[in-house]
Amino acid sequence: MGHALIVEDDADSAEMMAALIASEGFTAATANSLRDARRQLALQEPDIVLLDLMLPDGSGMELFNEPETLANTEVVLITGHASLDTSIQALRLGAADYLIKPVNIKQLQGILSRVMRPSTLKAELADMRAEFERSGRFGMLWGRSGAMQRVYEQVARVSSTAVTVLITGESGTGKEVVAQTIHELSRRRKKPFLAVNCGAISPQLIESEIFGHEKGAFTGADRMHQGFFERAHGGTLFLDEITEMPLELQVKLLRVLETGTFMRVGSTQSQEADVRVIAATNRVPEQAVQSGKLREDLLYRLNVFPINLPPLRDRTDDVPLLAEHFLQDICRREGENKRFGQQALDKMRSYRWPGNVRELRNVVQRAYVMEEGHTIDDEWLVFDTPAVQEQRGPYITVRVGTPLADVERSLILATLQHFGSHKEKTAAALGVSLKTLYNRLKEYSQEPGGTGGES
Repeated sequence: MGHALIVEDDADSAEMMAALIASEGFTAATANSLRDARRQLALQEPDIVLLDLMLPDGSGMELFNEPETLANTEVVLITGHASLDTSIQALRLGAADYLIKPVNIKQLQGILSRVMRPSTLKAELADMRAEFERSGRFGMLWGRSGAMQRVYEQVARVSSTAVTVLITGESGTGKEVVAQTIHELSRRRKKPFLAVNCGAISPQLIESEIFGHEKGAFTGADRMHQGFFERAHGGTLFLDEITEMPLELQVKLLRVLETGTFMRVGSTQSQEADVRVIAATNRVPEQAVQSGKLREDLLYRLNVFPINLPPLRDRTDDVPLLAEHFLQDICRREGENKRFGQQALDKMRSYRWPGNVRELRNVVQRAYVMEEGHTIDDEWLVFDTPAVQEQRGPYITVRVGTPLADVERSLILATLQHFGSHKEKTAAALGVSLKTLYNRLKEYSQEPGGTGGES
C-alpha cells in the first residue's frame, strides 16, 4: 500500500483528494502549510506528494530547495492553470507531473496508477549507463559518440517527467526509437506506445484517425471509431512528421495539449486525454513556422523539451557498432551467423550516409542476403545513393531575402533534376522521407503553372 501526502491549504479540496486517494488503495495525509508539510514528511516518507504552489506561509517550491526532504518521493504540482511556463517549471523542479485546479478525478487516478519512486527510476538509469559502458547500447539506442551521449543524457532527464518533447533530425536518424526509449523509461511504460506518421495519412482521414469519430459522422462512418488518443490512453502518442499535419488540425491538437480533452468527429461530448505527446519533424521547426507548415503557438507548446539527433555522417565512429548490431539482429532472426570483413567496415565508415541509420540498416540487410559465405566483403555493400563526396551536383543561387518556402522549392526541384527525376535518390540526398518528398511535389504541382516534377 502506497502513502500520499496532500499539501493544499483549501481544506475541502484536500479532504476530497484524500478520500479519492484512499479509494485507490493509498493511505493519505494532508498538510495545509509548508510547516505542516515538513512535519508530515518527517513523520512518514510518502510515495507521492501532491503539492500546491500557493500556501499560506510561502511557495511549495521551497520544498525543492531541501533535496533530502523529497529525495525519494514522486512530486506532482497542483496549479491554478495549465501553461507552457507550468510545464517548464515542473521539469526544472523535478516534478513528475502537474494537476490543474479544480483537480480532474480521472487525471488524478491516472497519476496514482503509475506512481513510482525516484530511486527505482535512478536504479534503472544506473543499469542502463553500465550497459552503455559495456556495449555502447543505451535502452533501444546504439552509439558511443559524444553527440549520442548528449542525447542519452537528455532522454534520461526528460523520461521521468510528463512534459512534451519535440525531436528534430534528418530522416532516418532514429527519432521514433528515441521516443520509444523515453516511453520505456517513463512511468507510462505499462500503457501503449503508439506512433503516427502525420505525412502518411490522407488529410481527409487524419482527424478521424487521431481523434476518432462517431457512427454516422460522415459518409461511410458505419460504426464508432476510436482514434489514437483514446487507444494510447495512459501511455505515449508519438506524432512523427508533425509539420505534415493540416493547419486546421494543428489547432485542435493545441487545444488537446492545453485542456487535456478532445472530441471525436461528429460528437459534442468531450473525452479525457491522459496521453503524453512526443512529436518529431525532419524540418527546422522555426523554418517550418516561417513557411506556414507549423503553427507558432503549437511549436511553443510542443517544444518544451527539444532533442536534436545528429546525422550519421557526424558520428561515423558509431557506424561499425550500429552495423554489427543490425547484423547480429538479422543473424538471430535468420539462424545463420555472418560477420563483416575489415574492408567492409572501412567502406561503411568512409561513406557519408545521406539516408542515415535507416539506410545503414537497409545496406546491412542486403549484404547479408547477398553474401553466401560467412564473411561479408565490401563487394556486397550497395548504397542507396552514391557517396556525397562523389556526387557534387550543381549549385543553386539564392538571393538574400528570398522566402524560405521558395528556397526549399528551388532546392528540391534542382536536386530532383540532378538525379534524373529519381525520387528515392532525391529524398535520400535531401535527408527527407520519400513520403515527404511526394507531399512537396504534390504541393508544387497544384501551384499555378507548376508541375512539381511529377510525371
